[in-house]
Amino acid sequence: MRFSPFIKDLLSKQCHCPLHNSADCQTLALDIESRTGNHLGVNTVKRLLGFIDDERQPRVVTLDIIARYLGYDSWEALSLVDNVNGNSGFGSCATEIHASDLKPGDRVLVTYQPGRSLVLEFQGGNSFTVIESENSKLLVADELSIDHVVQGYPLLVSSVVRAGQNLGSFTAGKVQGVEFKIL
Repeated sequence: MRFSPFIKDLLSKQCHCPLHNSADCQTLALDIESRTGNHLGVNTVKRLLGFIDDERQPRVVTLDIIARYLGYDSWEALSLVDNVNGNSGFGSCATEIHASDLKPGDRVLVTYQPGRSLVLEFQGGNSFTVIESENSKLLVADELSIDHVVQGYPLLVSSVVRAGQNLGSFTAGKVQGVEFKIL
């Protein structure tokens, strides 16, 4: 389980820390303990924020500690607020773009932490080509299959083709999500 962008944002604001890297998890774990009197391991915090790939379900007591840290009575109460604030729902919002909304040649700037950016050129269908890449594992000329991009959520690339070889799927911005702008 990983926290939603809404809950990550609440945690970041509560501990006055950006939660961009593993060291920030130590700061958060210490702040949780100092404010609640309950200890959470740094690796638990890293898992919940997506710094460690691990899909283990946390114990309810752990989630309740997080909820109390954020000023809620329980994880259940926090989850209700999370759902109202966009964790679940139907319809589209202004903070997402679908490949079908673009015309071939349109360019999209995608940024994510820490200090990564991509300029993607839409080719048609759900195909994009990386035109510029800064600090990313994706390289210029990589061909990407992307259905849509959502502000504040990870960028899900269903396939990456590099020099004719399919490298498989790729996820960018796993922890903080991505920001985008049509150029």
